[in-house]
Amino acid sequence: QVQLVESGGGLVQAGGSLRLSCAASGRLFSVYAMGWFRQAPGKEREFVGAISWRTGTTFYGDSVKGRFTISRDNAKSTVYLQMNSLKPEDTAVYYCAATERTYVKDEDEYDFWGQGTQVTVSS
Repeated sequence: QVQLVESGGGLVQAGGSLRLSCAASGRLFSVYAMGWFRQAPGKEREFVGAISWRTGTTFYGDSVKGRFTISRDNAKSTVYLQMNSLKPEDTAVYYCAATERTYVKDEDEYDFWGQGTQVTVSS
């Protein structure tokens, strides 16, 4: 089993920055990639980005490309989401997830999910 815990959410002003963390534990030997998703009230869950544990290869959704950066610390089994130039439309609950497969942009491919952390961006 894999356990994921997000942290680092909060309230920021538009144009500001925030870094989210996702600490992973448990049986991680089969995890291929870690992904970030977000969901605003009444809206569909949206792919934010993902990173491969082994290679560090990253993937991003179009809405955050150029503003958000994903990184990982393999020794700590922790993935980070650095969010810059934040906009009010970035307001959502952000979730990290783990997948054993390679289709990292598809939420149905993820097996394990964290509890989420709230990010609110004021205008």
